[in-house]
Amino acid sequence: MNLELTDEQVALRDTVRRFLAEKASLTTHVRPMLEDPTGTTREVWGGLADLGATGVLVPQEFGGSGMTMVEAGVVAEELGAALHPGPWLSTAVASARALTRLVPEPDAASLLTGLADGSTVATVGPLTGPRPTADGGVLRGEVSALPDAAAAGVVLVLADDGHATGLFAIDSTAPGVSVTEQTHVDPTRKLFTVAFDDVAAQRLASPSAEDIGGLVDDVLIAYAADALGAATAVMNLAIEYAKVRRQFDQPIGSFQAVQHMCVDMYETVELARSGVLHALWTADAAQPAERHLAAVRAKAFAGQLAGVADTAIQVFGGIGYTWEHDAHLYLKRLLGWSAFGGSSDRYLQAVGRQLATAVSS
Repeated sequence: MNLELTDEQVALRDTVRRFLAEKASLTTHVRPMLEDPTGTTREVWGGLADLGATGVLVPQEFGGSGMTMVEAGVVAEELGAALHPGPWLSTAVASARALTRLVPEPDAASLLTGLADGSTVATVGPLTGPRPTADGGVLRGEVSALPDAAAAGVVLVLADDGHATGLFAIDSTAPGVSVTEQTHVDPTRKLFTVAFDDVAAQRLASPSAEDIGGLVDDVLIAYAADALGAATAVMNLAIEYAKVRRQFDQPIGSFQAVQHMCVDMYETVELARSGVLHALWTADAAQPAERHLAAVRAKAFAGQLAGVADTAIQVFGGIGYTWEHDAHLYLKRLLGWSAFGGSSDRYLQAVGRQLATAVSS
């Protein structure tokens, strides 16, 4: 298993990085979008679609790139580094994987084509927690902490009908759908409570618990790649600052205490990188048990990545606490990742149980 990026993956990374720097930088796009519930603009979303980023996981026969989760992780890492606030993870990863994993191709074709060309923005949930109820083709209940619902034209809903779980497609503007934004720690991530009051829905599939578990793993792994990008970016900002900020007529990076903080950040980021790269590989190439363990490990490590941003702010000193500086946005992005899918504690417990089982067997 070679986890080094190929030439094609490096080219994809560089292309996405250049686009974000030119069209969706923190100053020109991210900060103006902090108060916008959609998190994106027509120009930026269309640009990502033109690059093929929205269709990276869509099969080629539906207009996508037909790539793997490793390539999706390359894109996610760049979006995390740029603190991109748009619905890419919800659409290009969560929805694309839901449709390709759970839905027969003929029923998924039109939606997948829309994801690939950027004309369809979608989100999917709930991945964990209580589900709405389904009565025939009618949905009742609500989904909390649903990402990017204000930007989505299609909501893919996992709902229970008393006998099985179904995946339903709903027009977000349909009668009976209400979308309420939730305030939370990370303004670059848009979360919503979506309520369904006798909403007509199209049943796309009746997925098994194993299939749904695979989707949850994929989403956790992609979010971990995004968090890795954010942690890497804020670490690099802090290291560059330590090279030029001077105290007592010398760079603060020459002081041992600051050096130790930079080394701690680097160690944490590189440990996370190996785990994320392995998890991305398992999403397509490994058995379900190995994939699930890799996803759980990536999530269990989430709090450590938030600690990277916390340490970076200590390196920045007083300026790192100001609204004008970007460090706090990186910290909030990583705190949001720590909270995503529940706290790290239960994932750490799952890793511990697996280790104990492996040792005792």
